[in-house]
Amino acid sequence: MRRIIINEFISLDGVIQSPGGPDEDTTGGFNVGGWVAKKSDDITDQVLGDIMEQSYDLLLGRFTYQIWEPYWPNQTGPIAEKFNQVNKYVASRTLKEASWKNTVLLNGDTIQQVKALKASDGIDLHMWGSSDFIHSLLRERLIDQMNIFIHPVILGKGKKLFQDGAIPGNYKLIKHTVSTTGVILATYETDRELQIGNAGE
Repeated sequence: MRRIIINEFISLDGVIQSPGGPDEDTTGGFNVGGWVAKKSDDITDQVLGDIMEQSYDLLLGRFTYQIWEPYWPNQTGPIAEKFNQVNKYVASRTLKEASWKNTVLLNGDTIQQVKALKASDGIDLHMWGSSDFIHSLLRERLIDQMNIFIHPVILGKGKKLFQDGAIPGNYKLIKHTVSTTGVILATYETDRELQIGNAGE
């Protein structure tokens, strides 16, 4: 069975939209993109490098894929080389063709196709961005691990990683570090049902 692992840059108020640059995703009038740019240091670079060097295929939503499809094939360096090489599974009801090599479109009943993909033999599936798609997978309890890069910024608007309607659950912190710029780099794994009780007892 393959694991589904999400990798997300997130603000203190839960926003994951357009971390890389002002024009990355301006949906909804979002005008504070590029909020990770001044928070990078050797620690964040090392953690990101370790994630990128793992063996994985990419699992992406349509919107993220359409941002990446014209970008990464024209880039150089280890990240571009990896992303261009791996298989890319894309959830979309509207895309009929894709120009980025090694792309597989998941049309129709996407959730069932993801379940079948997850149940197959193979390497892990990594996700970046793809907030709407991640919401659907969280509702189906299909996310196995989350690599969360918590940035000490408040954005006040934008697409969020978690939304109302997410299925309650418990997660186990398996690894963490803090960068010199205050970014908390945390890895969580799913860990049974949510446990509740009375705090005063």
